[in-house]
Amino acid sequence: QVRLVESGGGLVQAGGSLRLSCAASGRIFSRDVMGWYRQTPGKERELVAHITPGGTTNYKDSVKGRFTISRDNAKNTVYLQMNSLKPEDTAVYYCNSLTYRTTWGQGTEVTVSS
Repeated sequence: QVRLVESGGGLVQAGGSLRLSCAASGRIFSRDVMGWYRQTPGKERELVAHITPGGTTNYKDSVKGRFTISRDNAKNTVYLQMNSLKPEDTAVYYCNSLTYRTTWGQGTEVTVSS
């Protein structure tokens, strides 16, 4: 069974940092483009960052310079380092493959207080 398990979220003050992890299991994801998404109530899920198998990254404009996506293919894990967090970053964060979309995990909730 293919699973994605996100972790690392929490409550943080504006300006703080969090590191999210996404552990994948059930198949190898090292050849997939992997992405981090976020969703707030009443809005569609949006892609905030993605990383190719070779490590090329791309970011949503609003998080450029603050978020860093990385991957450890040996661990089948993707990370999202989030610095200088803002209240508008508050959301549930999910990871998934952009290459072969799989069932969404439960996500990890990030709350940034002002």
